Amino acid sequence: MSYQFVEEHSSAYKVQWGINEVLYSEKTPYQNLSIVDFVELGRALVLDDAVQTTIQDEFYYHEMIAHVPLFTHPDPQDVLIIGGGDGGTAREVLKHKSVRRVDLVEIDERVIAACKKYLPEISCSFDDPRLNVIIADGVEYIKRPENEYDVVIIDSSDPVGPAVELFSKDFYQNVYHSLRSDGIMVAQTDSPCFNAKFFKEIFFSISAQFPLTKVYLVCVPSYISGFWSFTLGSKKYNPVEDYRKEPVIATRFYTPELHKASFILPRFIEELLK
Repeated sequence: MSYQFVEEHSSAYKVQWGINEVLYSEKTPYQNLSIVDFVELGRALVLDDAVQTTIQDEFYYHEMIAHVPLFTHPDPQDVLIIGGGDGGTAREVLKHKSVRRVDLVEIDERVIAACKKYLPEISCSFDDPRLNVIIADGVEYIKRPENEYDVVIIDSSDPVGPAVELFSKDFYQNVYHSLRSDGIMVAQTDSPCFNAKFFKEIFFSISAQFPLTKVYLVCVPSYISGFWSFTLGSKKYNPVEDYRKEPVIATRFYTPELHKASFILPRFIEELLK
């Protein structure tokens, strides 16, 4: 027997998911956290009634948020991940042999604990000695480092609750200062279809700091809004022209061809970003 879970994307747009079982649920100091078993997409992390990742399609998102910046940078060694408590982005970053250190800053330690127990396929990187987990507010943490990282990845939840300040102009300015002279940042920047105003504001907030700012797109089946966007800010390297085209790591979604193609935007998005 399955149960129904309704995810509300807006007041007029909802998706109904079939659930075999709720495996775990708690109210953390920051949010409502659940691990559920979807009928079609398997085990999943749900935060504040919004699906964050599922074992069936997590690699669409995690490979693209990690490998696009890391293959753009010629020698990524020190990487900061803000958010990403499920461990999937860290797993992909640590596939790069040049990486010597990953600092993962997660505000809610209960997310990490739940994912380590119920989503081991995604959270398997937490045992890697190169990974340093820091339980802290990413907004406060990013004020400290200067010229310390080659790549910063903002793997946050949606801009509500504990993640809302991770989309501010001051935050992106601090990210810029935390990067070395040829550093790169990337952030998940929501749906350009349903949150066009927010998406546009974030693009211009990042482009105000970085001399080269580009958007790339992916479709993630469990994200109910069609296109999902990432915005990349670079101090030096162009992700369309400078990326390394022969990856020697195992992927299920990312390819060099898809890397370049993902930056080709529909006309309405190009117009939105003018």
